[in-house]
Amino acid sequence: MRLKSKDLISTEDLSRDEIELLISTAESFKEISERDIKKVPTLRGRTIINLFYESSTRTRTSFEIAAKRMSADAINISTSSSSVVKGETLRDTAKNLEAMNPDCLVVRHSSSGTPNILAKYLRCSVINAGDGAHEHPSQALLDLFTVREAKGRIEGLKVAIVGDITNSRVARSNIHALGKMGAEVRVVGPPTMIPMDIDSMGCSVFHDLKDAIVDVDVIIMLRIQMERQKAPSFPSVREYSALYGLDGKKLEKAPKDVVILHPGPINRGVEITPEVADGPCSLILDQVKNGIAMRMAIFYLLIGGAREEG
Repeated sequence: MRLKSKDLISTEDLSRDEIELLISTAESFKEISERDIKKVPTLRGRTIINLFYESSTRTRTSFEIAAKRMSADAINISTSSSSVVKGETLRDTAKNLEAMNPDCLVVRHSSSGTPNILAKYLRCSVINAGDGAHEHPSQALLDLFTVREAKGRIEGLKVAIVGDITNSRVARSNIHALGKMGAEVRVVGPPTMIPMDIDSMGCSVFHDLKDAIVDVDVIIMLRIQMERQKAPSFPSVREYSALYGLDGKKLEKAPKDVVILHPGPINRGVEITPEVADGPCSLILDQVKNGIAMRMAIFYLLIGGAREEG
C-alpha cells in the first residue's frame, strides 16, 4: 500500500488507512535511529531539498536527519541565502530547483496554501513543513505516533489542545488527524484565540483549562503565535499564563496517566512550567525522537520503495 498522492500537503487530505500506514511505517523505521550505525540505503540516489521561508530548528533538522539516515542527498535552502532576496518569485525559485531534478521539495512558508500551489506546478513530491496558520501535517502525524506509542491506541481517547488555536497550524492538522482516528478532541483557550466555526471541525470548545482536562488522556500545549497576531489577544502574558499555562497545580485536575505533548519551541513559564515540561507525564522529547521516524516514513511512502512498487 502507498499514499494516493505524490504530495503531503494536509492531514485533511489523508484517509484513516493512510494515517494508519504512516504510523505503522514510522514504527518500523524508528529502530534504525537506535542502531550504532544509523543509516540504511533505502533512498540512495534520491535528492531532497528543504526550502524554508521561515526559521526552524526542529522541523528542518528532523527532515534533514531523516533524509540522511535513508542515504538521500539533503540540501537546505533558507530565504536569506536564496535568490528571493534578489526579487525572484517563489514559482521561479521552485521551477529552477526542479530543473536540477530533485525527488522531493520540503517547503515551509508564512503564507497559507503555498505548498499546495507548488505541488500543482512541480513534478517532484512536495511536503508541507508548515504553511502560515493552515497546516503542519508531519507534526500532527508524529504526535499521533507518539500518542499511540504511549497509550496503545488513538480510537476513543480524549485529547485537549490548549492555546492559540486560531493561529496554530499544528492544531488544525491534529484536529483533522485525531478526528479521523476516532479520538474526541477539545480545544481550550480564551475566546479571542478560538475560531468562531471551530466546532464545524468536530471538536468541542472549552474556555476553562481545569474543566477541560478533568478526564482527558492527552494534553497538547501550544505556543502563543505572537508573530501571527495582528493585535494582542489577551491583556498580558502573566494573565494568560495564570489562566491557561499548565502547571503542577492545574495538572492535578487531570488523570494520573495523562500524557503531555508540545510541538515546540517551548516558552517555559508561559504555556507550560518547567516542572511539567520535564516531568513524568511529558512526551516532548519523545516527539522529537519520533519526528525523525515519521519523516523517514513520509519520504519512503512518497519517493521510496513504496512508490516504486505502486
